[in-house]
Amino acid sequence: MLFDERPKDSKKDLFDRENELSEILKSIKESRPLLLILGIRRIGKTSLLNVALKESKVNYILVDLRSLDRNYSRGELYNALAKGLSLNKRVLEFLKGLRGVKIIGNEVELRWKGRNSLSIPELLDRLNDNRAIIALDEAQKLRGPLSNEIKEAIAHAYDYDRNLTFLLTGSEVGLLYNFLGIEDPSSPLYGRYSVEIKLERFTKEKSIEFLEKGFDEIGISVSEEVLEEAYEKFDGIVGWLTFFGNEYSRERDFKRVLKIAVSLASDEIKNLEKISKRYITVLKCISQGNDNWSRVKGCVEKIEGSSISSSILSN
Repeated sequence: MLFDERPKDSKKDLFDRENELSEILKSIKESRPLLLILGIRRIGKTSLLNVALKESKVNYILVDLRSLDRNYSRGELYNALAKGLSLNKRVLEFLKGLRGVKIIGNEVELRWKGRNSLSIPELLDRLNDNRAIIALDEAQKLRGPLSNEIKEAIAHAYDYDRNLTFLLTGSEVGLLYNFLGIEDPSSPLYGRYSVEIKLERFTKEKSIEFLEKGFDEIGISVSEEVLEEAYEKFDGIVGWLTFFGNEYSRERDFKRVLKIAVSLASDEIKNLEKISKRYITVLKCISQGNDNWSRVKGCVEKIEGSSISSSILSN
């Protein structure tokens, strides 16, 4: 169902992402070491990731990093890895007998401290015994106290673990670039090549086609005027179009649906503000037409009344 608000996991429910899916599957088939799925929030990155993993027919580990705190601990990181590993029974078979790994039924525990602890490179080397994809959803969340150690592990796998492909998503693209540091000489991943798949908003035509198909699936007829207004308000962002289709099919009240959407968007901005008040300042500067890094930086400095280094602003 197109209007199911949960991330899609079936190719038949993935609308108008055939080219992006084909590019990912081609890169996986070619054993490319590092792939990035990039795009703003609610643009469909997780859906594309889920479908690509299933269609690839390759063993995979899907690690959801959205819950990691800014200053996450080693224990929190290993818990996220363990949850991802536990989702795939075949992968668990690969880990049997590895020091620092305890398998209980369909769940795995990773020992992260002490004499028998497991290092991330050791985990990756064992997974490399078989073809596998390491999928990291919202990988920019790995920025923090362990970021350099994680990048060193990925760099090691990039160079030596030829059976592994890393597939990363990121909705905060600048932060993901900052974390990876592919163009930063001090980063362990400096100079490594990545395949980038960028998800764009739907055009007006595709947005209306998406809504028409979604409403048709649930047997509801909606006027062209409503469809066009939905495109104008939700700007071709598939997650918001899905939200609209879901809510409008129940309420048939455009103003009420829009009010709920504004409330949700406001909550998301407040969550960003909890991470850093500067996020709001940056968003304000972008909304004023500052469309490149130097202009945004200059705008933020003007509002805050102080000079800011590029490295601090990127954090």
